[in-house]
Amino acid sequence: MSSHHDSDYPRRGNAFSRSLARGFLRLAGWRVTNPMPEVPKAVIIGGPHTSNWDGIFTLAAMMQLGLDAHVMIKDSAFKGVLGSLLRWMGALPIDRNKAAGVVDQTVEQFNSRDKLVMVVAPEGTRGGATQWKTGFYRIAEKAGVPIVLATADYRKKEITFARVIEPCGDVEKDMAEILECYARVHPRHPDRLSAPLKAIRERR
Repeated sequence: MSSHHDSDYPRRGNAFSRSLARGFLRLAGWRVTNPMPEVPKAVIIGGPHTSNWDGIFTLAAMMQLGLDAHVMIKDSAFKGVLGSLLRWMGALPIDRNKAAGVVDQTVEQFNSRDKLVMVVAPEGTRGGATQWKTGFYRIAEKAGVPIVLATADYRKKEITFARVIEPCGDVEKDMAEILECYARVHPRHPDRLSAPLKAIRERR
């Protein structure tokens, strides 16, 4: 019988993998604060995204927490040994030629599982995106799951699961809250901030 109650987030790994990730973060001078909320299903978004290190530190934080997180990757990549490796790393295949788009296929994954955490990068690039993609919001809204905001603050050297947003259906209102949260985070390269975050910081 599991020692975790039903509201726990999905887990993977063991004591060794968790201590390995903790040691890596400690060696780099980083730590995890305000850990992943105990929810069985969620969409995690990360930001601000200005460096490849953002993903590395965030993945290490998830490993330290034993979080079983997934990403959607085009199905053509799932061939041979690479496919096995991608599945082991938590990737799920998505068919871009299927009538149901990326959002609907991801929602199907949520509906078919008791527990699932999906990671989505709304900025899409680390080089000053002009706008944030809202696919993650539509996924969370359709699947009826919360959005967890993960941040990597380079001034504090902290990975934080800062907020949980329950989509209210008003995407502009919720996006304003999300962007305000990320605008307070200090990125590795401030000059590469996405346009919406730059606009908020310049208004202050």
